[in-house]
Amino acid sequence: DRQFVDGGFFVPEAKSGVAWVDEDTLWVGTDWGEGSLTESGYPRVVKEWKRGTPLSEARTLFEAEASDIGLWPVSFETAQGRISMLFRSLTFFTSEAYLGLDGRLVRLDLPVDSDFKAVFQDHAVFSLRSAWTTGGRTYAAGSLLAIDLDDLLAGRLSPSVVFAPSARVSLDSVATTRDRLLITTLDNVRSRLYRVKFADDEWTKEEMALPGLGAASIADASDDSDIFFYTYEDFLTPDSLYLSLDGKDEKLKSLPAFFDFDGIEVSQIDATSRDGTNIPYFFVAPKGFEADGTAPTLLYAYGGFEVSQRPSYSATVGTAWLERGGAFVVANIRGGGEFGPEWHQAAVQENHHRNFEDFIAVAEDLVATNRTSPNHLGIMGGSQGGLLVGGTFTLRPELFNAAVSQVPLLDMKRYHKLLAGASWISEYGDPDNPEHWAYIQTWSPYHLLREDATYPEVFFWTTTRDDRVHPGHARKMVAKLIDMKHPVLYFENTEGGHGSGSTNAQRAQIDALQFAYLWKKLGG
Repeated sequence: DRQFVDGGFFVPEAKSGVAWVDEDTLWVGTDWGEGSLTESGYPRVVKEWKRGTPLSEARTLFEAEASDIGLWPVSFETAQGRISMLFRSLTFFTSEAYLGLDGRLVRLDLPVDSDFKAVFQDHAVFSLRSAWTTGGRTYAAGSLLAIDLDDLLAGRLSPSVVFAPSARVSLDSVATTRDRLLITTLDNVRSRLYRVKFADDEWTKEEMALPGLGAASIADASDDSDIFFYTYEDFLTPDSLYLSLDGKDEKLKSLPAFFDFDGIEVSQIDATSRDGTNIPYFFVAPKGFEADGTAPTLLYAYGGFEVSQRPSYSATVGTAWLERGGAFVVANIRGGGEFGPEWHQAAVQENHHRNFEDFIAVAEDLVATNRTSPNHLGIMGGSQGGLLVGGTFTLRPELFNAAVSQVPLLDMKRYHKLLAGASWISEYGDPDNPEHWAYIQTWSPYHLLREDATYPEVFFWTTTRDDRVHPGHARKMVAKLIDMKHPVLYFENTEGGHGSGSTNAQRAQIDALQFAYLWKKLGG
């Protein structure tokens, strides 16, 4: 799902990447024919293409291994000029960075599990996924660091710290303007936005005021000026676009409000997971809510690949659920990036069981505090979240009365053999390795199904042309449930990719099916 967008781009659906080197030269990574893609289905060959020449004559610049995830070119537009780079993804979370320099490629001596963010004022800016000791100093995982490019090329590895994390404060995103580095952080899963200046060999930051305790994102920034745009939203505030100009912010436009939020309240609560870890969740209570165990409650999470679940405005959830009296819950379980790399790494491979334990802990807390009851509690998630839902309802079927599993991973014995699945081994493990399969089978939904269990009537949906998670996962799961005589609902859209359809009408149909199902199961 990652995309580089600063002067180059990678489109997952097209499986190609392009970057401008100069006005007459492109670096191109794409499907060049047999043997040019990795086992994950992404480009492993990048070529240099000159203006006015046939693409077939493009010169091979670099070849990655078939076992790598992929190879992508990127160019960074900076105030000092354009800088071209190649990123060789070894696994989903490790990569090698190469700098184009005088017609050759030079590998940068950075930790392979670092995340390269930007080139800013002749500095390489990157974050750490694990602690790094260099130059007699140790830098914490989750830090944002900067090294002068000349020093980096000369092997002088003494980075400066732009941002240092703390227990509940993590780096979220990085962007650049001409004279400022822009960073957003998550402070207990609420956004904070900073403009950072580099002068006299020091980084100084200035916090910008946000409209509330929601989610902010950099929408666009220019390397020709310090003007930039950012967005803000929360559970009750529609996505709004702001312009930052000369230190002043102006709200330019906002999506319309689609539901009445009068009386709706948002709170943040901690549940305790099986190993004693506090798992925060947002509880959005409908107007007139009473903790009497009868509230129809929808619990949502993702919990993977460092993806954070921030407060967000959903017109669909508002109109189809909250306005009707339903409560909505977003759980910030381990596997996501809410509290930095360690929060993600705590639930990968042999520890992925914590993903389900955290989700279950939130569900149990909702019941224990009488906010809802199993008869009125449903769960929802898509992709990795679909796996989460699949594993959770098979592990604890008595805890829920409804479950929606969207474009899900479910058969974890064969996931790595289907479409982009091989790229996720660093997240889940390799089922062909007996030691890995020993733990994967303990939470693989397809393999947990039992004929003698009593499951809620689960709703699975997928798309025929999903090019990331194969629809075979959902099809096999539903077929096995039917063979075992368990009630199940299934819908497959023949159009669209890894989502709910290719048109607004198709997406609306999916939403209507989901919320009609949920209200029927939980609203009584």
